[in-house]
Amino acid sequence: MTARSGAGPLRRLVVLRHAKSAWPEGVADHERPLAPRGRRDAPAVGRALADADCLPDLALCSTAVRARQTWDLAAAQWATPPPVRHDARLYAADVAELTEVLHGVAAQVETLLLVGHNPGLEELVLELAGDGLGDALDQVRVKFPTSAVAVLAWHGPSWRALAPGTALLTDLIVARGTKR
Repeated sequence: MTARSGAGPLRRLVVLRHAKSAWPEGVADHERPLAPRGRRDAPAVGRALADADCLPDLALCSTAVRARQTWDLAAAQWATPPPVRHDARLYAADVAELTEVLHGVAAQVETLLLVGHNPGLEELVLELAGDGLGDALDQVRVKFPTSAVAVLAWHGPSWRALAPGTALLTDLIVARGTKR
């Protein structure tokens, strides 16, 4: 079982990989939009987060078009979406860069949503999770697909205290919308 990382409130990091993106010819990677499946799945992510009582106090979102569209469609499912900060550092970020961003989050934020990209997000979840409930950790090791949500819980006085192996992976959700 994961050791408590210290005194402080229970904090949750909700890690969301953007929904399925399109690959239009001649469009730069950063500018790629969501594919039709992604436009169906992103609202399902928002509903799943509400159903799981995982609504964030703050969202940090990559500046890539597909990540911003995922955020917009997911957050539209909530009566009162939280503030969002679009952060260019999240695009193509590795674990060290993602951790640096997390360490800069204000201490009053208890539930944070991070919207970004693989492989960085998958690697971040595996780095931070010292343990997981059920087979969630094994599932992430196999695949962290588009529209996947990993919920990590830990105790700490601030986000700066978040360190490798200090969180518990409490949930893995892969939201899928239905075809019309």
